[in-house]
Amino acid sequence: MATIRCDIVSAEAEIFHGEATLVVATGEQGELGIAPRHAPLITRLKPGKVVVTQANGEVLDFAISGGILEVQPQVVTVLADTVVRAQDIDEAAVRAAMEEAERALAHKDPKMSAEEAQSQLAMSLAQLSALERLRKNLKH
Repeated sequence: MATIRCDIVSAEAEIFHGEATLVVATGEQGELGIAPRHAPLITRLKPGKVVVTQANGEVLDFAISGGILEVQPQVVTVLADTVVRAQDIDEAAVRAAMEEAERALAHKDPKMSAEEAQSQLAMSLAQLSALERLRKNLKH
């Protein structure tokens, strides 16, 4: 089975490095599926998911804050400010951050700009979505 190397990197560290048969990410224009021998591409990613299917069939799910996806003949690279593995998500902390962002948007909180609140809200939603996908996959 053909594979492509996948690197997922955040501002803090390399989060994943390995071989994949498929990488799915949330681009600005919709979902992108990258398989081996995909045409070269560079695009921006929205806050959302990156799902990596490894050669052994294992599926890894990540929530990202947005970023850049680059496809080269032998490698797919995801560069994001924030990347969280689905199994590492603290649901209580995410829900608290989401509530804080919603309050800031509703009441024009001077401690948080509207842009910061929208970004925090988008990342919270992406993390909750990743957590939901993880739970659904564990039930199967």
